[in-house]
Order: sequence, then C-alpha cells, then structure tokens
Amino acid sequence: MADEEKQDTQAAAPAEAATETAAAPAAEVAPAKTASAEEPAAQQRGGDRRGGGDRRGGGDRRGRNQRSPRQQKEDDGIAEKVIHINRSSKVVKGGRRFGFSALVVVGDKEGKVGLGTGKAREVISCITKGTEDARRNMVSVSLNGPTVPHEVYSMYGGARVLLRPASPGTGIIAGKTVRAVLESAGVRDVLSKSLGSKNPANVAKAALQALQQMRRREDVMVGRDK
Repeated sequence: MADEEKQDTQAAAPAEAATETAAAPAAEVAPAKTASAEEPAAQQRGGDRRGGGDRRGGGDRRGRNQRSPRQQKEDDGIAEKVIHINRSSKVVKGGRRFGFSALVVVGDKEGKVGLGTGKAREVISCITKGTEDARRNMVSVSLNGPTVPHEVYSMYGGARVLLRPASPGTGIIAGKTVRAVLESAGVRDVLSKSLGSKNPANVAKAALQALQQMRRREDVMVGRDK
C-alpha cells in the first residue's frame, strides 16, 4: 500500500508541474494579446485625432491660399465701404425665402470712385458682388486739392444733392451716404446738403453724379484752347 501511494504521489507531481508549466505561457501570452487588442484602438483614436488635425490644417491652408477682400484692398490701395444693405423676402410654397442687396462704394481717395450694387441670398455674397460691380464702374473726378472746384447741384430720381467748396480744416459736412462717396473720392473739405428723397441708392448716385459734373479751371481753359 505504501508503495502504491508513493507511486500515485510521484505521478501526480509531474502532472501538476506540467499544468503549471502550461498555465505559465498562457498567462504570459494573455497580456500580450490584450495589449495587441488595445493597440489598434489606441492607434485608431490617434488616427482620428490626426485626421481632425489634418482637416483643420487643410482649412487653414485653404484660408491662406485664398486672398480675402481686405487683403486685396490693402494691396491695390482701393478702399471699400458698404453704404446700405437691404433685406427682401419672397413667399413660396415652403415658407419665406430671404434675399439681400448691398450698395457699395469704392475709391482710391485720389480722384477715382465707383458705385455698385450686388444681390444674393447671403450678406457676404451680395457685398462681394457689389464690390466687384463698383470696381468695374470706377470713374475719375476733378478735385481742387482737398475740396471741390465749385458749387454744383445734382438730381437723380427724387434725390437732390448740393455740394459747395469749403476752406481747409472744415471737414466733410454731409450725411452718411454722401459722406461715404466723398471720402472714397478723396474729398476732405466740403459743405453738402441732401434734399428730396432719402433713398440711399438715389442719394449716392446723385452725389456721384455731382462729382462727375465738377470741372477745374485748367480743364475748362484747355477745352477752350486758351
């Protein structure tokens, strides 16, 4: 009996050793599998973050490649001013559809000025269209230094605009619409009066028309061959 129990104990010891030996590699392999399972997830999260950074970076690159209207204005020396933005609505089957129109004046403040209008479904788009239209329609006006050469009275539609020369240091005595046109043209001293209609488009066109009617003494003498 003692010999049989001793043999059973000797047989059980190798079996337990074999079990521990088999369990040890399994325990060592398990963490490796867990790490490999977590690693793609971490890489995927890192890839998502990098992807987001790339998308943001792409937006910055697009922004740097495109020149904004302000940069264009600084490059060519032409100032842009929005005089008035009007909103209109149209009733359709699905509800109301809104549109915008912008009145823009541009000028180099040295005798060139232009007036334009733009229409679009968004404010930024209509301002951009108005600026492009004003740049295409720029005209040269005659100035006597910082003021106008003589008094002029202009009519456009129901708007009436009166411009008079002023002494140095007077400034621009005018309303919002007429002031924007005169400043863009380069006038610094002038007396003005807006009569009749208050429509910004008609008032601005009347002011531009008044500037176009200006004639300097030298230009008149050249026309008369004197």
